Amino acid sequence: MSSYKLVDHPILINYLFHPRKDFTPCPADAFDLFVPVEGDLFISCRFYKSEKARPWILYFHGNGEVVSDYDDISRLYTQNGMNLVVADYRGYGASGGMPSFGAMIEDAHRLFEGIRNELALRGFPYDLWIMGRSLGSVSALELASHYPEKINGLIVESGFINAVRIIKYIELPFEEAILAKLDNECLDKAGNITVKSLIIHGEADSLVPPGEARYLYENLGAVNKQLLIIPDAGHNDIMFVGMEQYFDAIKEFTKSESS
Repeated sequence: MSSYKLVDHPILINYLFHPRKDFTPCPADAFDLFVPVEGDLFISCRFYKSEKARPWILYFHGNGEVVSDYDDISRLYTQNGMNLVVADYRGYGASGGMPSFGAMIEDAHRLFEGIRNELALRGFPYDLWIMGRSLGSVSALELASHYPEKINGLIVESGFINAVRIIKYIELPFEEAILAKLDNECLDKAGNITVKSLIIHGEADSLVPPGEARYLYENLGAVNKQLLIIPDAGHNDIMFVGMEQYFDAIKEFTKSESS
């Protein structure tokens, strides 16, 4: 059992998860997939495809976003030579249930297999990268640590190695032993990540300070890893403030072979 289940406190969940039920009709150049995760619950995913031979990025979004927010943003990825599939969390978009860290960790594995199967069924060449933005870094790190032989690499944008510092910042009354257990588990997880990795962060990010990106970078077990700090960029404007740097880095990263 992931130690994240031990910190599924209502105050923390309300602080870090901001589910919205927005869900737009699927664009003509995309397709939707609803992945079953538990009982009759499913998670919504949207695939934005360009050319068939291009790499796919499995993207876990931030805490206040939903899949359909990427109907326009996805074009920046497809214009830069990548296909994009964005996954929601429980309670987000068309997905059932309510979000929690425990569910997020478990669902990431089901989403990963469901998305891989769908790509195979549709005849897409297997070239899959994992990306997590902000809260989505939890899912991305989980998958990168478990499936090094099934993915090409890891990208984390505006993310963090674990939620312990946030918990301490809002002064939730967790036992120190629980926080230490979660901290150690997440450090071990980062240390076990051997796939090539790219960490992108805004220099002016006040929600998740850039020190978190450096801490993650230093603790990743990957030999082939890069850290890009974008000047003047904050937490929610990083893609637009540093658009050229942002996409040049991702494009170059996903072009080269994993190692």
